[in-house]
Amino acid sequence: MNKALFLDRDGIINVDHGYVYQEENFEFVEGIFELCTKAQVNGFMIIVITNQSGIGRGKYSEREFEELCQWMKAEFQQRNIVIDDIFYCPHHPTNAKGEYLQSCYCRKPEPGMIIAAQKKHEIDLAQSIFIGDKKSDMRAANSAGVKYRLLVGDQDQCEGAPKTLFAENLHDLLLRFDGFEQ
Repeated sequence: MNKALFLDRDGIINVDHGYVYQEENFEFVEGIFELCTKAQVNGFMIIVITNQSGIGRGKYSEREFEELCQWMKAEFQQRNIVIDDIFYCPHHPTNAKGEYLQSCYCRKPEPGMIIAAQKKHEIDLAQSIFIGDKKSDMRAANSAGVKYRLLVGDQDQCEGAPKTLFAENLHDLLLRFDGFEQ
């Protein structure tokens, strides 16, 4: 079985400027490359788990999102970091259009994307880590059975979240969390 570092995208990999789908609006969060290097050196797969309701809302297309994903993966690859997979949910239960207007099992806080990644990559969730910036990330990880759940950002987001470690930023997280050396 493999172990994975699951990462939310907006707010963890890139600064969340709202509906980011173009390279020029994509700003990497300070510390993300160091975090992923440490995880990779310690045998973790790196998998992105991201809600992308901007697709369902008609703000950008799946093709535009996938092109940005390829660019993002190339930026990581230039730093010798492999993003093993990206799972995304284009749906929204109330604010999407057409086929995207639906409640689904993949949209966080539901665990569907994590479960799909677990099956596809034979991941041991009890040895895995999820890093996100919202309660919905923590709820999805908890429901899926991810052992380590780390919330980065506003501590108020921890209120009501399942048992979670909190860090103000990725550098603070790297200093305080030693779960990569399992």
